[in-house]
Amino acid sequence: MNNIKKVATINDLSGVGRCSLTVSIPVLSTLGVQCCPFPTAVLSCHTGFDNFTFLDITDEMIKYKKSWDNLGMDFECIYSGFLGSEKQIDIVLDFIKEREEALIVVDPVMGDNGKAYSTFTKEMCNKMKNLVSIADIVTPNLTEACILTEEEYSKNYNDEKILDIAKKISSMGPEKVIITGIIRENKVVNFAYDNEEKSFFKVESDFNNKSYSGTGDIFTSIVIGLILNGHDLNYSVEKATEFIYKTIEYTSKFNTDTREGIMFELFLKELFLINEHK
Repeated sequence: MNNIKKVATINDLSGVGRCSLTVSIPVLSTLGVQCCPFPTAVLSCHTGFDNFTFLDITDEMIKYKKSWDNLGMDFECIYSGFLGSEKQIDIVLDFIKEREEALIVVDPVMGDNGKAYSTFTKEMCNKMKNLVSIADIVTPNLTEACILTEEEYSKNYNDEKILDIAKKISSMGPEKVIITGIIRENKVVNFAYDNEEKSFFKVESDFNNKSYSGTGDIFTSIVIGLILNGHDLNYSVEKATEFIYKTIEYTSKFNTDTREGIMFELFLKELFLINEHK
C-alpha cells in the first residue's frame, strides 16, 4: 500500500528564479509528500526578469488532465498557483470538481503592492473567485485579498480590518484563509483565520527591506506539507514563517539578485526536522 500522499501542483515551471514548481517539488518531497507537477507554462526564467521565453501550454493541460482522468489518478491535495487565462482556470475548476475529496489549496495569484497584474482582466478575477469558492485553504497576499473582497487596498489596515477581510473571503467558501506578507514597519506579518474553529492568529518576523521572488510559493508548499502530515494550521503557518525568515536572513548576506529567490536548498534538512516534531 502506498502511504505517500500525493499533491497535484498546478503552476508554471521557470528555469531560473526559485518559484512555482521548482520550489514546490523539493519542499513537498522533503516533507515526505509526492509532488505531482501539473504545469501551466514553461519559462526560461520567471517574468520578473527583463528577458524570458514563455511557452503557454493551455492546450496541453487539457490532454494532461484527460490522461490523469483515464488513469484514475486521485490526490490527497490539489494546489493551484499562477494561472494565466480564463481557460486555464476553467480546466482547474473541472479537475477539482472531479476530485472533491482532496484538500483544495488555492493561491489566487493576481497582483501585488496594491495592483492587479497587467495580464489579469476583470473576467479572470471573477473566475478566480469561482476557484476560491471551492477551496479549503486560500493563501492570498493583501492585494489579492482586497481584489477578492472588492475592498480598497491599504497598507495600513489594522488587525480588526484584516480579520474582517479574512472572514469575507471565508464566507465565499474556504474554511481557512491565510493572508500573507503584510509589511508593518520592520515586520512581515502573516494572518490566518480558521472559520471552523472561529480562531484568528498572526505570526510576525523581521523585515529586512528586501522582497525575494518565490517566497509565497515556498510558504504555501510548507503549509500544505505540514498539514498533510497531521500538523495543525497554527503550527504550519508558524513554522513556514520561521523557515522563510531564516532563509531570507541567510540569503541577504550574499547580495544576490532578489529575482533569483532565496537559498532554501541549504535549509531543507531543517524542514525535515520540523515535520518530524510532534
